[in-house]
Amino acid sequence: MDQAQHDRRIDYIEIPVLKVARARAFYQTLFGWKFTDYGPDYSSFEDGRIAGGLRLEANHPGNGILVVLYAVDLEAMVPRVVAAGGRIVREIFDFPGGRRFHLMDPEGNELAIWTDQPATP
Repeated sequence: MDQAQHDRRIDYIEIPVLKVARARAFYQTLFGWKFTDYGPDYSSFEDGRIAGGLRLEANHPGNGILVVLYAVDLEAMVPRVVAAGGRIVREIFDFPGGRRFHLMDPEGNELAIWTDQPATP
Protein backbone atom coordinates (compact mmCIF):
# COMPACT_ATOMS: atom_id res chain seq x y z
CA MET A 1 0.00 0.00 0.00
CA ASP A 2 1.12 3.53 -0.64
CA GLN A 3 0.86 6.31 1.98
CA ALA A 4 -2.61 7.41 0.86
CA GLN A 5 -3.93 3.87 1.39
CA HIS A 6 -2.39 3.77 4.89
CA ASP A 7 -3.93 7.12 5.86
CA ARG A 8 -6.18 6.77 8.95
CA ARG A 9 -5.74 3.01 9.29
CA ILE A 10 -4.18 1.09 12.09
CA ASP A 11 -0.57 0.54 11.11
CA TYR A 12 1.01 -0.90 14.25
CA ILE A 13 -0.19 -1.84 17.71
CA GLU A 14 1.93 -1.81 20.84
CA ILE A 15 0.75 -3.72 23.86
CA PRO A 16 2.24 -2.86 27.25
CA VAL A 17 3.16 -5.97 29.24
CA LEU A 18 4.75 -6.83 32.57
CA LYS A 19 6.53 -9.93 31.20
CA VAL A 20 7.42 -9.98 27.51
CA ALA A 21 8.14 -13.73 27.33
CA ARG A 22 4.85 -14.66 29.02
CA ALA A 23 2.85 -12.37 26.73
CA ARG A 24 4.69 -13.64 23.64
CA ALA A 25 3.88 -17.24 24.60
CA PHE A 26 0.20 -16.36 25.10
CA TYR A 27 -0.24 -14.65 21.71
CA GLN A 28 1.86 -17.20 19.88
CA THR A 29 -0.14 -20.08 21.36
CA LEU A 30 -3.54 -18.47 20.86
CA PHE A 31 -3.15 -16.79 17.45
CA GLY A 32 0.03 -18.22 15.92
CA TRP A 33 1.68 -14.80 15.64
CA LYS A 34 5.32 -14.70 14.52
CA PHE A 35 7.71 -12.81 16.82
CA THR A 36 11.09 -11.12 16.53
CA ASP A 37 12.76 -10.26 19.83
CA TYR A 38 14.69 -7.02 20.24
CA GLY A 39 16.22 -7.67 23.62
CA PRO A 40 14.37 -8.64 26.78
CA ASP A 41 12.15 -5.53 26.78
CA TYR A 42 10.55 -5.70 23.32
CA SER A 43 9.21 -8.29 20.91
CA SER A 44 7.58 -7.35 17.61
CA PHE A 45 4.83 -9.46 16.08
CA GLU A 46 3.27 -10.07 12.70
CA ASP A 47 -0.04 -11.80 12.21
CA GLY A 48 0.00 -11.76 8.42
CA ARG A 49 -2.03 -8.56 8.15
CA ILE A 50 -0.84 -6.11 10.79
CA ALA A 51 2.26 -5.71 12.91
CA GLY A 52 2.88 -4.55 16.42
CA GLY A 53 4.98 -5.06 19.49
CA LEU A 54 4.96 -6.15 23.09
CA ARG A 55 6.82 -3.60 25.16
CA LEU A 56 7.92 -3.98 28.75
CA GLU A 57 6.22 -1.49 31.07
CA ALA A 58 6.77 -1.69 34.82
CA ASN A 59 3.36 -0.13 35.43
CA HIS A 60 0.75 -0.09 32.72
CA PRO A 61 -2.92 0.76 32.90
CA GLY A 62 -5.34 -2.05 32.22
CA ASN A 63 -8.25 -1.47 29.89
CA GLY A 64 -6.35 0.82 27.55
CA ILE A 65 -7.13 0.71 23.85
CA LEU A 66 -9.36 -2.23 23.02
CA VAL A 67 -7.85 -4.32 20.27
CA VAL A 68 -10.49 -6.34 18.43
CA LEU A 69 -9.50 -9.48 16.58
CA TYR A 70 -11.59 -11.46 14.11
CA ALA A 71 -12.35 -15.19 14.24
CA VAL A 72 -14.50 -17.23 11.89
CA ASP A 73 -15.42 -19.72 14.65
CA LEU A 74 -16.00 -17.59 17.75
CA GLU A 75 -17.07 -20.46 19.99
CA ALA A 76 -13.86 -22.37 19.28
CA MET A 77 -11.80 -19.40 20.49
CA VAL A 78 -13.20 -19.42 24.04
CA PRO A 79 -11.48 -22.64 25.19
CA ARG A 80 -8.33 -21.65 23.30
CA VAL A 81 -8.15 -18.38 25.26
CA VAL A 82 -8.42 -20.25 28.55
CA ALA A 83 -5.92 -22.94 27.50
CA ALA A 84 -3.41 -20.24 26.54
CA GLY A 85 -3.64 -18.62 29.98
CA GLY A 86 -6.24 -15.92 29.37
CA ARG A 87 -9.63 -15.51 30.96
CA ILE A 88 -13.03 -14.54 29.62
CA VAL A 89 -14.28 -11.27 31.14
CA ARG A 90 -17.44 -10.87 29.03
CA GLU A 91 -19.21 -13.87 27.54
CA ILE A 92 -20.25 -13.99 23.87
CA PHE A 93 -22.87 -11.36 23.07
CA ASP A 94 -24.60 -10.02 19.97
CA PHE A 95 -24.01 -6.53 18.62
CA PRO A 96 -25.01 -4.89 15.33
CA GLY A 97 -22.94 -6.67 12.70
CA GLY A 98 -21.96 -9.75 14.64
CA ARG A 99 -21.06 -11.35 17.94
CA ARG A 100 -18.05 -11.04 20.23
CA PHE A 101 -16.57 -11.74 23.65
CA HIS A 102 -13.94 -9.99 25.74
CA LEU A 103 -10.89 -11.58 27.29
CA MET A 104 -8.08 -10.58 29.60
CA ASP A 105 -4.57 -11.66 28.63
CA PRO A 106 -2.09 -12.76 31.33
CA GLU A 107 -0.67 -9.21 31.39
CA GLY A 108 -4.00 -7.56 32.28
CA ASN A 109 -4.86 -6.24 28.81
CA GLU A 110 -8.48 -6.53 27.70
CA LEU A 111 -9.10 -7.59 24.11
CA ALA A 112 -12.17 -8.63 22.15
CA ILE A 113 -12.66 -11.31 19.53
CA TRP A 114 -15.57 -10.93 17.12
CA THR A 115 -17.19 -12.66 14.17
CA ASP A 116 -19.83 -11.90 11.59
CA GLN A 117 -20.67 -15.61 11.40
CA PRO A 118 -23.85 -17.02 13.00
CA ALA A 119 -23.58 -19.08 16.17
CA THR A 120 -22.64 -22.71 15.67
CA PRO A 121 -25.34 -25.15 16.82
